[in-house]
Amino acid sequence: MTHDTDILIVGAGPVGLMSAYLAHLSGLSTIIIDKSDGPLKVGRADALNARTLQLLELAGLFDGLYPLGRPCDTSTVFADGKVQSRQSSWWKNLEGCFHRHFLMLGQSHIENQLDQKLAELNNPVLRHRTATDIRVDDHGCTTRLSSGDTIRSRYVIGADGSRSFIRETFNIGFHIQRPEITWAVVDGNILTDYPKAPEIVVFQSETSDVAWIPREGDIDRFYIRMDKKSFTMPEVLKKINRAMQPYSLKFLRVDWLSQFSVKESVAERFSYKNKVFLAGDACHIHSVNGGQGLNTGLADAFNLIWKLKIDKEHPGTIDLSSYEAERKPVAESVIKVSGDLVRTTKFAETNSHAKQYLKLVEAYSGNITGMGITYPGEGLIGHRLHDMTIKTSTGQKRLYSLLDYQSHSLISFGDKATPPNLPKGTKVIRINANDGPTSYSTENQTYPNQQLLIRPDGYIAQTWND
Repeated sequence: MTHDTDILIVGAGPVGLMSAYLAHLSGLSTIIIDKSDGPLKVGRADALNARTLQLLELAGLFDGLYPLGRPCDTSTVFADGKVQSRQSSWWKNLEGCFHRHFLMLGQSHIENQLDQKLAELNNPVLRHRTATDIRVDDHGCTTRLSSGDTIRSRYVIGADGSRSFIRETFNIGFHIQRPEITWAVVDGNILTDYPKAPEIVVFQSETSDVAWIPREGDIDRFYIRMDKKSFTMPEVLKKINRAMQPYSLKFLRVDWLSQFSVKESVAERFSYKNKVFLAGDACHIHSVNGGQGLNTGLADAFNLIWKLKIDKEHPGTIDLSSYEAERKPVAESVIKVSGDLVRTTKFAETNSHAKQYLKLVEAYSGNITGMGITYPGEGLIGHRLHDMTIKTSTGQKRLYSLLDYQSHSLISFGDKATPPNLPKGTKVIRINANDGPTSYSTENQTYPNQQLLIRPDGYIAQTWND
């Protein structure tokens, strides 16, 4: 059977699911397929950064996810039997940001919420299906599925992971480097005499080989550098207890135990003929250090989908190559940051791993919090819009609560004529104006007397000054 859709999405991890949901908000039809039985149940990514929390607000997903997680803004060094330092300044110093922390929340919660929303929209993931062949011509893409069905689509998004069939089909290079660093990761419910707090603890023993990550609910996560591919849970527990002496710990329940060897790569291209696009692990993989993988993949989706909407509605008015131009440098910077962090755990000076690690966290806080990610442009163009408090006739709002992913927004500070040639459907928000349908005002002077055109993904596209 042949089906027609705007976008075929291959892969129903968080990036594919988010792409499908954002496409729905944007009025684009999708078919999303995956080889799995259902959403992830345990394991994998464990944190949403501050920028991702802002993006979730644009998509109307924040309120459903935020209460499920645990805020965490502190990183701690433990050595010689005691806490040596606690740091959180890189969060507190963020400008234009209300959620100055990670939200510790397992990837399964994100996948399950998005999977459920797509089902409620009568667009569920088609499970137990893979793509077997893709052809691209001037009119779009024709994809054969393992089920025997054929999908004709305007675009294809490959969100199908590091072994991406989509990437390999179009011979897109993906050279993988493998530093000789292997970790264990374990999630579970613990009993310990260590004074627990919602903070990330990096333990300094002979090496900084254990990190304790607080998680949602009754679970905690530990990363343990093992440097061998085969190990047992008793070996993992022994390394944890050695690092946290004189305290001790045991697991009352183990939910997930896995090992990963660090791999690093960025795809040579993120698209093919502006019809096929790669997102998430299909075009960038790296160490988990810094918690950037899931956050970078979700930002790929937010960058891409609104552009596809404009390309469908007004062909030729947007340069789809801007997706790669903007996102590939971000992926390369993520490789740099996570690579430096993971190498510090093994190759730092003797007995200084943890301290050097946290110095790098502070130095790279723009990436790790997501708030330092910018795109090419002059002046404010390409920078994220700062959030701020907006006063209304009935109380207060935050600026980001006035935005949404379905359109561009014009933020106009003061009484000014609306600029010409705005994107169709632009939402106009007047602040400190004497007329108009709203009564918004603010004392914030980040953008005095300016008008800002804001892209659906919350970045500044154009500015006008007095």
